[in-house]
Amino acid sequence: MKSYILLLFLAIFSSCSPDDAAPVSSNLNAETLLNVSYGNNPQQLIDIYLPAGRTSSTTKVLFLVHGGGWTSGSKNDMTALAFGLRSQFPDYAIVNIGYRLGTLELPAYPNQINDIQSVVNYMESNNFNVSKQYGFLGVSAGAHLSLLYSYKLDTEHNVKAICSIVGPTDFTDPAYEGHAGIETTLPYLVGQNPPESIYAEASPITYVSAQSASTIQFAGNQDPLIPTSQGTRLKQKLDDFNITNKLHVYNAGHGDFNPVDAQDINVKLIAFLTAHL
Repeated sequence: MKSYILLLFLAIFSSCSPDDAAPVSSNLNAETLLNVSYGNNPQQLIDIYLPAGRTSSTTKVLFLVHGGGWTSGSKNDMTALAFGLRSQFPDYAIVNIGYRLGTLELPAYPNQINDIQSVVNYMESNNFNVSKQYGFLGVSAGAHLSLLYSYKLDTEHNVKAICSIVGPTDFTDPAYEGHAGIETTLPYLVGQNPPESIYAEASPITYVSAQSASTIQFAGNQDPLIPTSQGTRLKQKLDDFNITNKLHVYNAGHGDFNPVDAQDINVKLIAFLTAHL
């Protein structure tokens, strides 16, 4: 995931700065809680942005999940986007997730979706005065994790909207056969020489059902890592279950959208979240 996609979003979204988010003590006012630990691993940290006037019945929660091929990146990669989203959705709570990075010895699956579950549990078990109406926005590997968590582990169907930016959806796709990019990164997700069944098990598309959340996908038609069939396969599965969804494909690679396309993504994201979260 190239960092300049987030610079584009920063230029489009941002109308506030970190200084605007100084924490205050009252639960009725806006609060910013940085580097909050939700587990024993030092990578298990979240940033929580709580809006003023929040309530447990009306305040929606948007979770952000960074990319990095399951092996790198951090929640700091999404900080600029978090500030921009706060300006667009001042009534949302926003949670920027850091998670355990995958290694060949300790692959990312299922640890990373379990980390997301731990974050959701943390938000629900503490008195943040927010609702259980959830949205997810992920980039690249973070988009995969957002889709996989929402379709597989969200058994209460609290997730109402998922935004996937250049995320993989189906590792059983024949387009991945001999694909150098995915062959390099997949061992960090599912381990070396795993059973064949794990590719379906780790694929979000496997868990789509009639109760799945509304989904929007953004992809590049020249992406060297994510075949265009990834988006169309998920869209077809969602269509089969009559799940509201959109797939937008741009003349771009892996996240290197030009400013015009980034502006279009911005408009579509805002409209989608407004309508479905």
